[in-house]
Amino acid sequence: MIKKIVSLSLAAAMASSVATTALAQDAEPVKIGWAAWSDAEFVTKLAAKLIEDELGQDVELVQTDVAPLYQGVSRGDLDAMMMAWLPQTHADYYAKIKDDVETLGTVYEGAKLGWVVPNYVPEDAISSIEDLSKDDVKEKLDSTVQGIDPGAGLTRLSQQALKDYGLEGYNLQISSEAGMLTTVDRAIRSEDWFVATSWSPHWMFGKYDIRYIEDPKNSLGEAEHVDILARKGFKEDNPEVAAFLSRMQLPISDLEAGMFNAQETSYDEAIAKYIEDHPDQVKAWIGEE
Repeated sequence: MIKKIVSLSLAAAMASSVATTALAQDAEPVKIGWAAWSDAEFVTKLAAKLIEDELGQDVELVQTDVAPLYQGVSRGDLDAMMMAWLPQTHADYYAKIKDDVETLGTVYEGAKLGWVVPNYVPEDAISSIEDLSKDDVKEKLDSTVQGIDPGAGLTRLSQQALKDYGLEGYNLQISSEAGMLTTVDRAIRSEDWFVATSWSPHWMFGKYDIRYIEDPKNSLGEAEHVDILARKGFKEDNPEVAAFLSRMQLPISDLEAGMFNAQETSYDEAIAKYIEDHPDQVKAWIGEE
């Protein structure tokens, strides 16, 4: 009789195990969207790695532009995004969907937008956006500000800055982050003058000898925070991942070091090193401390 009971118990346990495995296999992956900005790529891929390795859940990363990113989370096509620059940079996007999403937390604070020049440009020539109106500076810069994506909040604010500072005749060169960086790299190799739109955190401050120029009119905004947004109901549907994301916060200095490492090696290698170098931080995010 005892053997029969044990046998039935084992069979029940095996059936339960098979059912649990099947449910895990059938579970929908966590869909996290990101736009092609270096900081967003690093934190998103870092989160995905930890969700898969530490929480045992599959992750699907969806790369898109900023506007579809907000729309995707608000419609529930995406579970979360980790690059909501607020209160100003993404203000227009957020205002349209704020009632249809939930904020899980802030992934980093002290983010900044601005225009940069190389340090070989003398500060008495360019220390402020106002200096771009000088005839000799305008000629040196070929009346061009190197920009990024057309849909980026930084692009919208930079277009406004051209108006605010009366920089008539200047062209904001719409491109992409990659296009802007290619132009910057080429100019620095030749020690040509340039002004480019940029932001912190970014690995370019680790690679190039550049500086922000002043923005006395605050056309490009002040320090911001970068939030994690989730679709309505995500916290109830996946409380473990939602709690993990709500605890995930990086100092900007750590993030920039990781981003620079990713450019020198690869994102996979840099993320593995970040996890190895920050065990206590990772444990806190996972909820083990």
